[in-house]
Amino acid sequence: QVQLVESGGGFVQAGGSLRLSCAASGSIFSINAMGWYRQTPGKQRELVAAISSGGNTNYADSVKGRFTISRDNAKNTVNLQMNSLKPEDTAVYYCNADIRGRGMGRFAAYWGQGTQVTVSS
Repeated sequence: QVQLVESGGGFVQAGGSLRLSCAASGSIFSINAMGWYRQTPGKQRELVAAISSGGNTNYADSVKGRFTISRDNAKNTVNLQMNSLKPEDTAVYYCNADIRGRGMGRFAAYWGQGTQVTVSS
């Protein structure tokens, strides 16, 4: 069984920083892309940042220059460094990864449980 466990959310004032971490564990054969999404009440979940297994990154326009995604392939972890946070960054942040489990013939999308990030003005 594969699972993603997130950590690092919390409460911060505008202009502050937070670092989110996500670790994939279980019977893992390979991981392709990993990323972070966020969701606020009444809105669709949106991509914040993604990183390929080779290190190519993609960011939402709203976070470019403020957020940095990174991963450690040896540890099956992905991190999101969030700087210059704004109140509009307030959301539940979800870790996502495309994982092929051992004995499985295809990749599947896995999600973490979500971690709350609240930015006060």
